[in-house]
Amino acid sequence: MLVQNWIDILLSSLQGLWLEVMSFVPSLVGAIIVVVVGLIVAMGLEKVAERIIYHIKLDSLLRKLGVEMYLNRANLELNSGHFIGKFVYWFILLAFFLAASDILGFNSLSRFIGDVLFYIPNVIVAALIMIVTLIVSHFVRGLVHASVLGVRIHGGRFLASVVWWVVFVFGSLVALSQLGVANTIIETFVAGLIAMFALAGGLAFGLGGKETAGRILEKLRGDWEHH
Repeated sequence: MLVQNWIDILLSSLQGLWLEVMSFVPSLVGAIIVVVVGLIVAMGLEKVAERIIYHIKLDSLLRKLGVEMYLNRANLELNSGHFIGKFVYWFILLAFFLAASDILGFNSLSRFIGDVLFYIPNVIVAALIMIVTLIVSHFVRGLVHASVLGVRIHGGRFLASVVWWVVFVFGSLVALSQLGVANTIIETFVAGLIAMFALAGGLAFGLGGKETAGRILEKLRGDWEHH
C-alpha cells in the first residue's frame, strides 16, 4: 500500500511536470520565432543604415570638421556607417529580445533589457555632445591662435591649447552628466574649478594691483586730511 502511494505521488509529479513543459513549449517556440525574425530584421536594417550613411557622405563631412584627427589619436578608424549600422542592429535585436522575454514571462530580464533600451538615447546624446565639443574646440583653438598672431602677442599656441582643453573638459563633463555618471562628483569638480579660477583671479588682481591700490588709498587719505 505504501509503495503504491509512492508510485501515485511520483506519477502525479511527473504528470504535473509534463503539463508545465507542454504549456511552456508554445511560448518557447513563439519566442524563438520572434528572435529569428529579429535577427533577420536587424541585419536588414543594419545594411540599410550603412548604405544611407554612405550616400549622404557623413564621413567626408566629419573629416572636414576635423573629427578624424582625434579618432586617429585614439587608434580608431572613422567609419560612421559601420558604427551606426551596428548600433541599429543591436537596438533592433534588443527590442525583439524584449518581446521574446515578455512572451516567456521573464519579468526580470524584460526590465533589464527595457532599462538598456531606455538608456540608449542618453548614449546617443552624449556621443553627439562629444562630437560637437571636438568641432567647437578645434574651431575656437584656431580662432584664438589666429587672433593672437594678428595682434603679435607671444604664447599664442599655448593660449590656444588652454582654450581647447577648457572647451573639451567642459564638453566631456556635460557628456558624462548626460550619461548620469557620477553627477555629484562632476558638480563638486565644476564648483571647485570655478572657485579655483575665482581665487586665482583675485590673487592675480590683488598682487598685481597692490601698488595701484596703495596710491589710491594714499590719495584718498590726503584729500581727507586736507578737508
